[in-house]
Amino acid sequence: MLTAVWFILGLLLGIGINGLADFLPHYRLQPALIRPFFSYFHPSRSRRDWLTLAATAVFLALLTTNTQHWLTLPFNTLYIAILILIIVIDLEHKLIFNQVTYPGTAVALLGSFLVDDNSIGLALAGTAVGGFIFYVIYWFGGRLFGDGALGFGDVKLAMLLGAMLGFHRIFFGLLLGVLLGGLISLLLLLARRVSRHDALPYGQYLALGGIVMLIWGQEIIAWYLA
Repeated sequence: MLTAVWFILGLLLGIGINGLADFLPHYRLQPALIRPFFSYFHPSRSRRDWLTLAATAVFLALLTTNTQHWLTLPFNTLYIAILILIIVIDLEHKLIFNQVTYPGTAVALLGSFLVDDNSIGLALAGTAVGGFIFYVIYWFGGRLFGDGALGFGDVKLAMLLGAMLGFHRIFFGLLLGVLLGGLISLLLLLARRVSRHDALPYGQYLALGGIVMLIWGQEIIAWYLA
């Protein structure tokens, strides 16, 4: 029953995610062209809209397959919605907006007081470690390959993931993101869908790694420790 309810909730949240994915780039990049806010929230009308609805509904349904504290479930639901919004915007605009990462990090830090799979100490440590790791990668990438090799938005996303996942899961989340990014980029290169000179958005893979850890993090850590 809960899985069906959360699937429907995912469809409703998907509409909101699509609306924000249309509104935020206009607000950030073309403020003079902004339409009334609620005009961006519409029934799905493109392939992206339908894929977002489906992905949000499926991920939220999967989230209920693991027993979660009654407060942890709604917070993880919100975190997954935020990460899907980041994926959609990053795929379309190759940008990660502060208007998403900063409030998301604040909510995750506050949520760490209430959920049963994180704590404020773990969340703060995860934020610091995630940001530090990707800042080092960002710095070396800029020195080795020039500006734009890795966006600073990815550093802020790593901090957001650290707050959501906590110190005990951030390493797994970042590693999953890096592996997914490398594997999918390699497949795209082999299929000649992209070239070595194309700039590929990386935040989507980090966000996907975070979603995987929010749903199956306990199982992944138990498998690793075993």
